[in-house]
Amino acid sequence: MDAWSGWGLLAQTPPQLLPARELMAFTLGTHILLVPLGVALPFITLLMHWRALRTGEPAAWLLARRWSAVMAVQFAVGVVTGTVLSFELGLLWPGLMGRWGDVFGLGFGVEAWAFFLEAILISIYLYGWRRLKPWTHFALGLPLPLVALLGAFGILAANSWMNTPRGFTVGADGEPVGVDVRKAVFTPMFGPEYWHFVVAMFMTAAFVVAGVYAAGMLRGRRDRYHRLGFLVPFTAGALLTPVQLVLGDFIARSVYHQQPVKFAAMELVWETDTHVPEYIFGVLNEDGSVSGGIKIPSLDSVLAGFTPGTEVTGLTSVPAADRPTTAQATIVHTAFDIMVVLGSLLIVLVLWFAWSWWRRRDLPKSRWFLRAAACAGVASLISVEAGWVTTEVGRQPWIVYGHMRVSEAVTDESAATLWAVFGIVVVGYAAVLAAFVAVLLRMRTRWRLEDETTGVREGGPHGGGEGPEHSIPYGPRPEAPREAADDR
Repeated sequence: MDAWSGWGLLAQTPPQLLPARELMAFTLGTHILLVPLGVALPFITLLMHWRALRTGEPAAWLLARRWSAVMAVQFAVGVVTGTVLSFELGLLWPGLMGRWGDVFGLGFGVEAWAFFLEAILISIYLYGWRRLKPWTHFALGLPLPLVALLGAFGILAANSWMNTPRGFTVGADGEPVGVDVRKAVFTPMFGPEYWHFVVAMFMTAAFVVAGVYAAGMLRGRRDRYHRLGFLVPFTAGALLTPVQLVLGDFIARSVYHQQPVKFAAMELVWETDTHVPEYIFGVLNEDGSVSGGIKIPSLDSVLAGFTPGTEVTGLTSVPAADRPTTAQATIVHTAFDIMVVLGSLLIVLVLWFAWSWWRRRDLPKSRWFLRAAACAGVASLISVEAGWVTTEVGRQPWIVYGHMRVSEAVTDESAATLWAVFGIVVVGYAAVLAAFVAVLLRMRTRWRLEDETTGVREGGPHGGGEGPEHSIPYGPRPEAPREAADDR
């Protein structure tokens, strides 16, 4: 279950290991791009819905209704990619599920229940537009973010167990016995992983949505619709960014304590020592030296334990067979640095926004701000990918840390068959994602044509009649006339 960790493993056996890795990496890496919207778009939509209820702004109603439509389309695509992942977990890694499924499988059960609940709640929320009373409709949507968090709970419980397995003892035959479900779910890495992941999803979704409207504003669309579509999600993302900075430091220090070998790979630490330098990028060589990158003396020890004298465990503290290869360590380190660098740039962008808003209650005047904001969503998605690479490749060669190697869990299916399946999955995913983008573009075109007719993006008149609010089929009107009750 590692991402992009096939590099440097071509000589490993069994031969089906590499295609199994790459297939899992591709499907996971693709699915993770959809997860932020699946987890956080319901919350962002409800934020706009709440604003519409309070202010009655036509643009707010329009945005909330349209975001809910995107939410439904994204959920449908996520069903496809997520289902493929579920099948792959059992088909590609039967050794994992066969031996350890009874210990950590509860997390997948929780995720499955959350998935079905989310499908039902999304259906109710979509149906409720213009059929329910406004506040009743809003209240029925409130469980959606909680169910999304429940799904993340299940997946992160399983993944954190694979990183720090607990809640069992190993019997004489090597099988787990005496399972304690509570300890298996709430492992030492569960809290740090869960909150770091959840905040990352909310941040990413917020910046992705805001980036769409920032791009529109760069093209001259400075109407209320675009400003509101940018400000609400971007403000949410801006508030979460400093929180994520603290959580990122917390999870890195948790890895230092709970998975010292993974931490050594993240920081390219070869020998256990104090006053360990920090490398920004760089490549780990077979002799333990680091080529390239920026070296900052003693900083790694300071970050790990707040003092230069903090001892940091090196990769050579365990046998070569029990640690990531130098190629894998370089991948982990690069991914970790990409995540940190992009997160730092987002902090700068948020400070720029906060300074301008504090001074003028307005966005920064520079077009460079909008350019940066338009790129923030892409940067956040890259950070999410980099975070998963760090988590999964850093655990190598273990699929269950310290208990089962990836090579022991892989299927017996031939490598040729797995490569063929890989090709089919790539083609299938390309078709699904192309259809997803095509549907979104079609929706955008239809909405733009409707806006040109109604003028809602500019604000429009308030009240009923034949004004823009009457012509918008996107949401209940807070002041609809009594004779229009049937429309609700």
